[in-house]
Formats: sequence, C-alpha cells, structure tokens
Amino acid sequence: MLQFDPNWRDNCGTEQTAYNKRKFSMKIIGVDTAAKGCSVAIVENESLLSEVTKVSSHTHAIHLMGMINEALDMSGVGLDDLDGFAVTHGPGSFTGLRIGISTVKGLASALGKPAVGVSSLQILAMQLAPCSCLICAVLDARKNEVYFSRYRYENDVIIQETDTQVMTPDKAVSGIKEPCIFVGDGAVLYKDKIEQIVGKFATFSSSFYSVIKASTVAALGIEKLKRKKNYDAGSLLPYYLRSSDAEKKTGKNLKS
Repeated sequence: MLQFDPNWRDNCGTEQTAYNKRKFSMKIIGVDTAAKGCSVAIVENESLLSEVTKVSSHTHAIHLMGMINEALDMSGVGLDDLDGFAVTHGPGSFTGLRIGISTVKGLASALGKPAVGVSSLQILAMQLAPCSCLICAVLDARKNEVYFSRYRYENDVIIQETDTQVMTPDKAVSGIKEPCIFVGDGAVLYKDKIEQIVGKFATFSSSFYSVIKASTVAALGIEKLKRKKNYDAGSLLPYYLRSSDAEKKTGKNLKS
C-alpha cells in the first residue's frame, strides 16, 4: 500500500538543502589592506573558520604573509584546500591596495585559483546588516577628502544608492535629510563635521565596525564566485578613484 509521509515537504527541503551545501561548498580566504587595518580570514560557506585583524601604522607588507599563515594554521586549512581568494580592491590607501592585491594575485596565480576584488565601502556597509536606515560608508582619502558611497538594505539585499566618489567631507554628506548611520575611519575622523552638517539625522556605528573585516570580504567573495567561477587573478586591479602622487609626478598609470 502506498503510504503518505506527512513530513514529505520538510524531508524534501532538508535533503535539498544538504544537496545544495554539498554542491556549492566553497572555502576561500579573504584579505583586506585598504586602510590602516590589515585583516585575513578563512571562510567556508557561511562559517568563519579563522580571522586575524591588526590595526597598525606600519606597512601591511611587514605582516600580511605572516597573518595569512596564521589564519591558515588556526583553521587547519592548507592553501591547496582553498577554492578561491577575495580581496578589497578599493577605494583606499594606494600602497595598501597594491600590497593586498599583489599578494593575492601571486598566490592565486601560483595555485591556479580564481580571485575576486570587492569594494571596501560595500564591505563596511555590509558589516552593519541588518539596518533599516540609510548607510553612508566613509573612508579617509587624506588631503581633507574622503571616499564614500551610500547604501540601503531592501529585502535583505544591499543596494548602492550613489556612485563611489572622492570629495571633501562636507560635500560627501550634504543633502542627507533622513536618518543615516555613518561607518568607516572617515566617519570617525570627521565625526564633528558630519554632525554639524547632518544634525539630528546622523548616527555613528561603533568604531569596531569601522574596521574592515576580512570575514565580510570572504563572504562577499563567495557570493561572487558562486555566480561566476572563472575570475582570472591576473585581471585583478586596484580601484583608486584618483591618481596617486607617484602617478602625477611620472605621468604613468601604476594600476598594473
């Protein structure tokens, strides 16, 4: 006799979920060197296996490879076990971006693994999820300027509302007439000025969330790699927004 299983829907869903996890299981390393913080994380699907973050005025070149080895050791994962790499490609510090991207390109190319670049500003906005109000991600660009963009969550999906731009802090936050949370080292640095301009609509994230976390970099990297797996590490380039002082002096493009 054919018997009806009252739990067929739940069982089917469980099996399908397990199948999807097996089919799309992905283990990647995330790296951030866009600002003063340097962060490395190993993530498998939605699970954080290890993360190392340091905030220092020293160049990231001094400790990045050591942090990568430390994160791998903590997670019990080897380089050959990784399915790919993710790194912040900007905007941010010219030197910092070059260090992170060149390191990731070298490792990914040697291993024959894909590598994706992700926006440092989008990562900052993602670290505030879930958030019901406007998010303004702000990074210090020096010379009394900031890199910024505005984001909003709609149905748990992050939407970029403005182009990524570089300009003075007062221009960056002008026109905000609704509750807005500011995040990033630029928001910390120019907090007083932002409060003067935006007034009662301005709130500020904890300084903890203003440091880019490599775990978030890896999470976004997994999303991108699942949609398209043939990211070529050799095509990974920094996103500067403006020319560096060295480029201005030499007239050469240093992105490659």
